[in-house]
Amino acid sequence: MKLKDISLFDAHFHIIDPRFPLVENQGYLPLPFTCDDYLERMSDLTLKGGVVVSGSFQAFDQNYLLAALETLGPGFVGVSQLPASVDESMLQQLDDAGVRGVRFNLYRGGSEVLAKLESFAHHIYERLNWHVELYTDVPVVDRYHTLLSELPAVSIDHLALSRQVSDRLLRLVEQGVKVKASGFGRLESNPIPLLREIYAANPDSLMFGSDLPSTRAPRPFAVRDLERIGEALCENGVKRVFYENARHFYRLP
Repeated sequence: MKLKDISLFDAHFHIIDPRFPLVENQGYLPLPFTCDDYLERMSDLTLKGGVVVSGSFQAFDQNYLLAALETLGPGFVGVSQLPASVDESMLQQLDDAGVRGVRFNLYRGGSEVLAKLESFAHHIYERLNWHVELYTDVPVVDRYHTLLSELPAVSIDHLALSRQVSDRLLRLVEQGVKVKASGFGRLESNPIPLLREIYAANPDSLMFGSDLPSTRAPRPFAVRDLERIGEALCENGVKRVFYENARHFYRLP
């Protein structure tokens, strides 16, 4: 597999712009990682767009996200963190700027609480066709399986930090829940068996994400992570996971 010949849509990365405020999360503040830094890191790959995802340390700030989307331009969209009390004018402003979802950080906090997930997920989907993105792990997915199965549109970050395959996660995948093939540096086990099982359960589910700059991960994103996805999947699967699935989910042509 020649990575330079494969179009990539990066469904998960962060921009940390020092011009905008950060909120300490569990004693942690990240180093800057600007749009220029991101594009430089991806310069050896055929990047066709991606998704700027709000981190726990950005809380409910929207200014950094609006600035990042304006800088990155066409092909890039965003996932914000928002309180359920957000007014309709702000939702519309964010939608016009390219925001396509709301993140619930159930793993580290810094976002709206789980109790608001169901009502907020339905509201943003009915209002704007947005989805919810969940940073969480398999035990939480298993515990709230019924709730998640009833939400209109969902994606789960970083393979749900899985150490092994979860039957309930696979059932959600079969029902249309998306899973990001991202954050390999956060995982304690080989992701290839899980990638294959998720792809077999629903070829439309998996979406590649670099997770740059890989804040707090034991190791950062590396090109080897792309190669491992390629090893796990057939040629058609590579096209889906690296590009097509996420472009469709984030409603890009």
